[in-house]
Amino acid sequence: MGTQKIAVIIILGLLLATNPLADGGIGQWCIADPQAPPQILQGALDWACGAGGADCTAVQWNQPCFEPNTLVFHASYAFNSYWQKNKHKGASCHFNSASYVTESNPSSGGCKYMYVP
Repeated sequence: MGTQKIAVIIILGLLLATNPLADGGIGQWCIADPQAPPQILQGALDWACGAGGADCTAVQWNQPCFEPNTLVFHASYAFNSYWQKNKHKGASCHFNSASYVTESNPSSGGCKYMYVP
């Protein structure tokens, strides 16, 4: 086997080893609890999109994650954005008990939820 083929095999192996979804692994996303009180969800959403630094542009009017236009859906997107950006710094998916971690990818249609391994 040539040196170039060995290098390609090694690189592919490293990519699969560092991307848990590439080899059928399980990802995790932080989403809003639909049973949480609306005032708790709204407060947590406001914090995530403000001081929390979540990227909430995709849930704005005429953006790919605006629909469905519900508090739970928008909060889920914002919570996940915050958590994915900060989980490796010790952030939790708590949001005043208004969210939880799921292994089911909430992305649908043109709305893609961020995932950071």
